[in-house]
Amino acid sequence: MKQLDLQVVGRGGARPLQFGVRRMVNAGYVGRNREAVMAHIEELARLGVAPPPSVPMIFPVLSHNISTSPQIEVVSRKTSGEVEYVLLIDSGKVFVGVGSDHTDRDLEAYSIVQSKQVCANVLSPQVWPYEEVKEDWDRLLIQSWVREGDGKEEVLYQSAPLGAILSAEEMMALVFARVEGGVSDGLVIYSGTVPVLTGEMVCGSRFRCALTHRDSGRALRCEYEVKILDFVSTPA
Repeated sequence: MKQLDLQVVGRGGARPLQFGVRRMVNAGYVGRNREAVMAHIEELARLGVAPPPSVPMIFPVLSHNISTSPQIEVVSRKTSGEVEYVLLIDSGKVFVGVGSDHTDRDLEAYSIVQSKQVCANVLSPQVWPYEEVKEDWDRLLIQSWVREGDGKEEVLYQSAPLGAILSAEEMMALVFARVEGGVSDGLVIYSGTVPVLTGEMVCGSRFRCALTHRDSGRALRCEYEVKILDFVSTPA
């Protein structure tokens, strides 16, 4: 079982949290505007990505495939991150983090589910108690920035209030209804993402994201470098 060493940051201060990941799911196509979601599905179809079997979509991810590391390894140059809120559920308690569902875009054209298994889900090392942000949920701001390569400028890639996508309550109800055998402790849920601002996906060398409580200025942050496994040469 994958163990995550996290820090819970709440109104009463900070404390360590060792979270054991038993199950992990990713969600997709989670926009509250159904027409915009269907338009996005049509755009992806034109790029060769098959439509999802259901909307919203929920699928399992390898439970060990989560990391708080500042660097991940990928096997393809065509990979990209996407900012998501993350729910961690254990012993009746819910914590909120921010993370990136890094994805192999070439493989995504063949299988959305498989494309999520070959890249890490990255998570912020700090989380909030859900109860402390529950009342302000829709106003929390989720954002990401990407840098295409060395020497390139970082650009704002995504930015939207959480009110644009399914709420934490809706997300948990959806997952609980679809997880067979009931929901056990050690469940991690990646929420699905918001639209990109660049008009197209950017496969960058560095990705960072944040979830910000705008009233207080508090923020959860996640950032990482993307390293391509290209150190083995191919014989001529």
